[in-house]
Amino acid sequence: MTAANSLAKTAEGRQAESRQVLTFTLGDETYGVDILRVQEIRGWSPVTRIPQSPVHVLGVLNLRGSIVPIVDMRVRFSLEKAEFTPLTVIIVLSVKSAQGMREFGIVVDSVSDVIDIEAGSLKDAPDVGSHASAEHIQGLATVAERMVILLDLDRLMAVDLASAEPQPLVANG
Repeated sequence: MTAANSLAKTAEGRQAESRQVLTFTLGDETYGVDILRVQEIRGWSPVTRIPQSPVHVLGVLNLRGSIVPIVDMRVRFSLEKAEFTPLTVIIVLSVKSAQGMREFGIVVDSVSDVIDIEAGSLKDAPDVGSHASAEHIQGLATVAERMVILLDLDRLMAVDLASAEPQPLVANG
């Protein structure tokens, strides 16, 4: 094996052992999502409200012809509501749904940075008596003295995608 092949194999091994994660904050907590799922990061802009949608689904945005549901993560996680500021951002993510890959936006306090998380440093979410809270967490990792909560986007957004789908109008006959 040549030196170049050996280096390439080592780099591949390191890539398989770590993953890149976009981190963001909600209050004092740091969360993370797989960087490969991030489609766009944009500043806060008003949304079009959808009647009878859950309180955490703020509405939808038209992004380049696609209607994208927008979720307030503070409300979704039952955190104290905060005013939107110039630091408030919408992270547009690609999420697996029953209809295939869909775009979805989450409103967060601020975006932090992109970090590498070693596979061995990822720990399971502890059992805190609530199955619902743990099922949306892929794992926990400590990076530079801070705890990062990695979210399972597909599970987290499955219910919200279903509720944000436009419902067909039924004519009274």
